[in-house]
Amino acid sequence: MPEKLVITGNFAAAYACKSANVDVVAAYPITPQSPVVEKISEFVESGEMPDTQFICVESEHSAMAACVGAAEAGARVFTASSANGLALMFELLCWCAGARLPAVVCIASRALGAPWTVWTDHQDAISMRDTGFMHQFCETNQEIYDSVLMAYRIAEDPRVFLPMFVTYDGYLLSHTMMPVQIEDPEKVRDFLPPLKTHVDVGELGETRSVSAVIPPDITVRPEGNTPGYMEYRYAMQKAHEYAIDVIEEVNREFKVKFGRSYGNGIYTSYKIEDADILIFGIGSVASQSRMAVDQLRSEGIKAGLISLKLFRPFPVKHLREIFTRVPLVVVFDRDVAYGYEGVLAYELKAALYPCQNRPIIRSYIVGLGGRNIPTDTLTKAVKRAIKEKDDSSVQLDPHTDFLDLDLDRLGLSIEDMQKEAQ
Repeated sequence: MPEKLVITGNFAAAYACKSANVDVVAAYPITPQSPVVEKISEFVESGEMPDTQFICVESEHSAMAACVGAAEAGARVFTASSANGLALMFELLCWCAGARLPAVVCIASRALGAPWTVWTDHQDAISMRDTGFMHQFCETNQEIYDSVLMAYRIAEDPRVFLPMFVTYDGYLLSHTMMPVQIEDPEKVRDFLPPLKTHVDVGELGETRSVSAVIPPDITVRPEGNTPGYMEYRYAMQKAHEYAIDVIEEVNREFKVKFGRSYGNGIYTSYKIEDADILIFGIGSVASQSRMAVDQLRSEGIKAGLISLKLFRPFPVKHLREIFTRVPLVVVFDRDVAYGYEGVLAYELKAALYPCQNRPIIRSYIVGLGGRNIPTDTLTKAVKRAIKEKDDSSVQLDPHTDFLDLDLDRLGLSIEDMQKEAQ
């Protein structure tokens, strides 16, 4: 029977692994992710996950290595991490994606050091962009639970066979308690059948090694030709492209089965029907932006919100359809592509560049290192963007603005800070 629990986002991820009947969980702790694998270990120890092998390892790199090995043997695998621990996984994340292994990895997002911090921003998750993983973001604990289940269904689809990240904000969701519906195991198994692996797992108990050395060009052999490196990468790219249709399909099926969905599986929208300004964000920034939309509406400004759920594959077609309807888009990034601007902003600019009706896009950096994002900060930024758009005398600054900096209280200018750093 389904049950409603009041649990943290970390526990929602753990319960999703239990519901998905994961075969192998590799665990290494790092704040704020640690309670995910701690809870799973409790499930395994108590016999609530009797078919799950729980592996304690000595580092995040080893955790992902264990997942890769288990997935190569045909197991459904899971791990989770944050920040610098996630960065330590990077080599094996690329291997996992390149080997087309349908692992699911939860990221309880946290700012990267140095300077050292345990508070949230999206830099760690966004920095994993080019590993080859698919990538979804969550706004609620229920969405974490649901997204992990959908992630396995998507990743294990024969049209895809790619791993997926499920990201949620550290502390803001990882340690905050919300009501979460835990679904009936039989109903979940009907939605998520056992993994039918695409790899040759060999005989039970057989010791094997997997060599993935590929030459640049196609190798011609009497028994059959072997693709070169580019052909493998082409197939991986096409799998990402095809995955968008699969993601929408799974989102629809999940709604039929469990009565919940997240927009179209690509993004969720808020008050966009008559909007002439759209805010664009992910995770906690999108959640806060809903209040900003309400505030702006109360002042007569027709604002709306697009909260991006699917970051990779980047849904270019969907975003072109929605953002070319308005003249102005304001992007709030909780990350920085250092030396340029916020990642979400420049990805959107690139996606819309070929469009004739592309909007003006104004971007801001907010909430790095866990700094609070007041609603007033967002509304003031939107109003500033409107003024810049409507006033031809205003020269748009080519640099991305950081909102709510407090340099005055430091008694320093930006130039002074540069001298301090030197």
